[in-house]
Amino acid sequence: MTPELAHARARATGPLALGAGEPAPPGMTRLGRGDGTGTALPAWPDGATPSLLEEYQVAPVNVERSGETRRVLAAALKCCWTDLTADPWPGTPAPVEDVLSAYRALIGRGDDLMRNWAVGALRRLHDSAWLEVGPGIVRLGPRCACWPADSHAQLRELVRRLPSGDDASPGLDVLPVPESIGEAVESRETAADGRDDGDHAGGGDGGDGGDGTDGESLEDAGGDVDLSAEGAASVAVPDGVDEDLLGPFDERRRAEIVAAFMVVEHAAEPVHEARFPALRDPAPRRTLAEMLRRRGRTLVQDREAWTSGYADETAARTGTPLGEAERAVLVLVLVHSVAIPRAEGLLPADSWLSPFPAQADELRRHTRLPVGELDAALRTLRHAGLLVQVKAGEEAGGYVPGPQFHRLTPRARRRLQEELILAAGPHTPLAAAVRANRR
Repeated sequence: MTPELAHARARATGPLALGAGEPAPPGMTRLGRGDGTGTALPAWPDGATPSLLEEYQVAPVNVERSGETRRVLAAALKCCWTDLTADPWPGTPAPVEDVLSAYRALIGRGDDLMRNWAVGALRRLHDSAWLEVGPGIVRLGPRCACWPADSHAQLRELVRRLPSGDDASPGLDVLPVPESIGEAVESRETAADGRDDGDHAGGGDGGDGGDGTDGESLEDAGGDVDLSAEGAASVAVPDGVDEDLLGPFDERRRAEIVAAFMVVEHAAEPVHEARFPALRDPAPRRTLAEMLRRRGRTLVQDREAWTSGYADETAARTGTPLGEAERAVLVLVLVHSVAIPRAEGLLPADSWLSPFPAQADELRRHTRLPVGELDAALRTLRHAGLLVQVKAGEEAGGYVPGPQFHRLTPRARRRLQEELILAAGPHTPLAAAVRANRR
């Protein structure tokens, strides 16, 4: 596997599993456990993190119910980071009921709605590798190992201030904790660039965007994960990530390039080049493009705004973690929110963003999926940034394409256009022309 493909797969499907003694690909951090196996995560240049976006007042990818997600992550940290003299990761496994108790103590409530939100947050944190959730057990996920060392002191102070589930906090008696937290739970993976939302689990408060069904059961909270591996953990951070590219620049230019890299990789929307010198100046932009190329990525331009996406040749080899149900539902939404309005002359031919939501009841009428599978597919697509749930005046609301469609390269946009033609009108002359052109 090439380094470009390894980085692309880690972004698309989450941290890479490494065999015993297997080194991490170049530019990736290796997290090792006592049995010799490990996990690889992409390392950022100059120790930067996506929190850099706050400094430039750029919005990251939205996380549904981000406030609850942050609080559940804090509760898990309280329960799993028992030795504050050590680094947070890997911590120690903690029972799910202890995490839920710490969460209830933190918010001072214990009603069923709060419990549902907490379980939905556990699922999101598991899918994005901030936590590992197994049958009845939670432990810190590999992304927690990427917290910079200089942030550990602040995290320790936070953990010391957090209440524990044993504290006499309001609402602790309201929600009884089940004796058994789920048997085997069904594993889920966030799709495509949807791992971006995991990179921002600490994002701004107040993000809802959901349909209120995030936490309907504890069985949805995680997947079958082996949490039994104990032993000496190790974190091997690569030295001088992209130093050969950044070294020739002075400190100011270097910081500008790193800032532009983090913004195009993690911002929710394309950013205007006027705000980032490394995007409007050709010389540092070439360096930025090479940094992205090493990660299987490429710059995507929309007039004077820039973002990044998968390079076409890397995307063809990376594939998609979307299941058949998710792909079918995504096509259905694109047909109703993009293809039909475009055919009626309401959208430009090259636009994949739409103000015409596909209504939820319309989706139910035009799919053979059971309602539960449809809702699960919509939830996965929302978390991946491929769909956004919107309100439509007095209507019940619906779904439109999400911000990940900004990241399509011109070739990917043409390919998707052809696929949509084949899906919406497979027997039309235009579809026949598409098939003929592919032969």
